[in-house]
Amino acid sequence: MSRISKIHRKTTETEVSIEINLDGSGKTDIKTSIPFLDHMFHLFAKHGFFDLYVQSQGDTSVDDHHLVEDLGICLGAAVKQALGGKEGIARYGAALVPMDETLCGVAIDISGRPYLIYHAAVGEAKIGAFDPALMKEFFKSFSDHSAMTLHINVHYGRNNHHIVEAIFKAFARALNKAVTLQGRIEGVLSTKGSL
Repeated sequence: MSRISKIHRKTTETEVSIEINLDGSGKTDIKTSIPFLDHMFHLFAKHGFFDLYVQSQGDTSVDDHHLVEDLGICLGAAVKQALGGKEGIARYGAALVPMDETLCGVAIDISGRPYLIYHAAVGEAKIGAFDPALMKEFFKSFSDHSAMTLHINVHYGRNNHHIVEAIFKAFARALNKAVTLQGRIEGVLSTKGSL
């Protein structure tokens, strides 16, 4: 069973193409046009064992908001499409990841019900030219378009780069667990018979 999907989205503000293989090995070709996000997507693919292709551009001369949001939309849609009917998946995944002084926990339920809990106190300091406050918009868009419940809790941390990096690593590891195929699961893991 192939769990690969491709999403292309073009608006007057952005153009995004994403391809993901949920059963990959961490291969990447990432060009978001936002250097810090390139770094985060590489981490996501490596720690989640996803093959990931991302090409995007947008009105970043205004700010990064539209492109960050649309990248979340497209990644969420790509993961949802790759999962198909969700038969045989573990459904739940959780990870606790340290990054120096930072500790982040992420829990996922591929439930068909989008919901985001996001507790990450980032200061106003930018990471290079990137505003880390935009990460909440990214994960909200991902949750909405993947139809997943996503809890992100940064327990503590001081450095914004470390905080966002810990989030992406924990997110990758939790998602990898949730999408893993389990041989003992027949159909979907729900008493309702659907997710």
